[in-house]
Amino acid sequence: MADATGIEDLIDLMATDPEVRARAREMLPWLVVAPLIGVASYQLDGIFIGATLTREMRQAMIVSVAVHAGLVAVLLPLWGNHGLWAALMGLNLVRGVTMARLYPRAEAKARL
Repeated sequence: MADATGIEDLIDLMATDPEVRARAREMLPWLVVAPLIGVASYQLDGIFIGATLTREMRQAMIVSVAVHAGLVAVLLPLWGNHGLWAALMGLNLVRGVTMARLYPRAEAKARL
């Protein structure tokens, strides 16, 4: 069954097992929200790399991974694969927030 975007056709092209196809379709909503949640962290990665603020990126990632580990520990047993995806979204959200809080340093460094 084709959809307007062709995503389901792509799933059918990559997988032949009906159960795998069904599970992939079940995860499609996560593919929609992933770039929306992750966009800030991806943009800030580029800014911080360009400003050579890798120490600040590391600090943001340490916080993000700690939160991610906690989310995995709680959500994976509750929601299975959806919990794993939710934890990944949490990681990217926390990464974006922590780097946004550190952004004034990047801006100040760029003015030097």
